[in-house]
Amino acid sequence: MPIYSYKAIDQRGRQSKGNIDADTAREARDKLRHQQLRVTDMERVETIGKKSKSIFSYRFERKVDIRSLAILTRQFSTLLGAGVHLSEALNVLVEQIEEKRLEVVFRDVRERIVSGAGLADAMSLHPSVFSDLYINMVRAGEASGNLDDILYSLSEYLQKQASLRGKLSAALTYPAIMMVVGLGVVIFLMTFVVPRITEMLVQKDNALPWATEVLIMISDWFKAYWLVGLGALLGFLLFLEGLKKTEKGRFAYDRLLLKVPVLGTLLQRSAISRFTVTLATLLKSGLPALDSLNIVGKVVNNAVMSKTIAEIAERIVEGADISTPLKKSPLFPPMVGYMIAVGEQSGELESVLNRISETYEEEIELAIQKLTAMIEPIIIVLLAVVVSFIILAVLLPLLQFNSG
Repeated sequence: MPIYSYKAIDQRGRQSKGNIDADTAREARDKLRHQQLRVTDMERVETIGKKSKSIFSYRFERKVDIRSLAILTRQFSTLLGAGVHLSEALNVLVEQIEEKRLEVVFRDVRERIVSGAGLADAMSLHPSVFSDLYINMVRAGEASGNLDDILYSLSEYLQKQASLRGKLSAALTYPAIMMVVGLGVVIFLMTFVVPRITEMLVQKDNALPWATEVLIMISDWFKAYWLVGLGALLGFLLFLEGLKKTEKGRFAYDRLLLKVPVLGTLLQRSAISRFTVTLATLLKSGLPALDSLNIVGKVVNNAVMSKTIAEIAERIVEGADISTPLKKSPLFPPMVGYMIAVGEQSGELESVLNRISETYEEEIELAIQKLTAMIEPIIIVLLAVVVSFIILAVLLPLLQFNSG
């Protein structure tokens, strides 16, 4: 749905500006008129919603902060639990939202509620903000009359996912910074410092050691092709990002990552944790197991896991329980399948799923520490080898000339 940026004047003559979500500019003006605002300027700025993406249609998109959505969801739950009417609760939320995009979305949801739409239906018009899981849980809450409790469970789920993402990002940020800084130093040396030194060495017209010859060759390449190399690298990264947005490309990419030592184990545990906590949250909201699995497959954020979940759902349609096909999947350790089987037999499946998720969250923290401990020394050693080679290649001819 399009977003329009506007400037307007209220009844007291005060100027205001902001963004509003509407299908057309006319609809946007009507909405503002109902808010007692007279529009002086309006411009379409962006569109919220899903668009088809091919391998070459990569766009930089700013995603909604999951922590902000978790906080809003918890506040929404608190207001409804206190007996505040749905539209009034949305009014309160809209007035205090700081993130402009979320404000526009929740404002539109509120207006659609006032017009008679259901909450889940109104939210489903903003798929870039509300996931299938979010919408279906809200729909289940509306049907059961337990919306405040469902929203609270949803806020806890979102908070856990935000925490997990934060841990993964924190683990990879420091090594990434080290790598970027190290590469920057090496490129600077090879492009600006080494050429001046090697030029002086070449002018002496003596035979140079092989290390110096190699260094000169690499330095000449950097000077001549650094811009081409940078462009090729950026092009490859954009191509890879576009490839990940296709179904086959994403599956191949995720399968490859799962085979990487340490990182693959971390991603597998992360996927299992997300699978179990999401399934537990959906089952708790009252959704049937088959519907819950179909939703989990869309939000698990791993193509290999999604395919496995789809296969489990097919087996359930044939009459199997969740644990039987799960035990046969190589993606899930045997312990997970057996624990889920116990949960199904005892009628405590949600509790067991949450326990599995907590167990894997602890293992994820250990895996993150192991990954960080492994990456940092590797980067340091690689940079030390490169810098040592540069120093050796410069010092060898100088020592040779002095001894001669």
